[in-house]
Amino acid sequence: MSAQESGSGSQPLYSQGESAAFGSGSGGEIGGPSANDHRPSRLLVVLSGPSGVGKDAVVSALRALGRPWHFAITMTTRPIRAGEREGMEYHFVAPDRFLNMRDAGELLESAEVYGNWYGVPKQQVRDAMGQGRDVLVKVDVQGAATIRKLAPDAVSIFLAPADVDELRRRLEHRASETGLVLEKRLQAAWEEMEHLPRFDYHVINKDGCLDEAVRNIDAIVRAEKCRSVPRKVVL
Repeated sequence: MSAQESGSGSQPLYSQGESAAFGSGSGGEIGGPSANDHRPSRLLVVLSGPSGVGKDAVVSALRALGRPWHFAITMTTRPIRAGEREGMEYHFVAPDRFLNMRDAGELLESAEVYGNWYGVPKQQVRDAMGQGRDVLVKVDVQGAATIRKLAPDAVSIFLAPADVDELRRRLEHRASETGLVLEKRLQAAWEEMEHLPRFDYHVINKDGCLDEAVRNIDAIVRAEKCRSVPRKVVL
């Protein structure tokens, strides 16, 4: 599938109103139509990749397309960074609250990364899919592995850099990444790259080519909506 098959100016596959009309499936099934229902299925799209690959930038650009998707907001215990806003990039919570939700089984996935916890609340995803919206979840490779076990029919996309030098430059541009921390993240990034074969799709986010990466992800979602046998997500 080429990136040109779906441009940022193309029309959504279905309107907001049409999307909202889809009800949840029976028997706890979320996202899969019944045997006699040929409307587009609801997707759980998992976007992952190594630290510094540009997942946040890609998600921001996907939001700008105006598709009727729900972008799941991750909870984290890490400190808020300059320019971030509560409830936009992340939900920032105290460690005790996070761990209580994890222990109660209220998180779709959770992982400790560099001393901080990250996770996606299940109810947020259930509510959005129950309203007939496709859901995009941005997680690290640990979180993606957990979601694939819980929801094997989720669409998994691995976002990768063009090469190691490009990833190093991106991490160096982060004021928070210096010295030993930078080297630790670089090493971890290449270990995370080993997870790539476990994903359904592989998208390169090359410097200066953000639009191409976004077009490819948009095209993947559009193609998944045309599957003869729809994916069925059960949470």
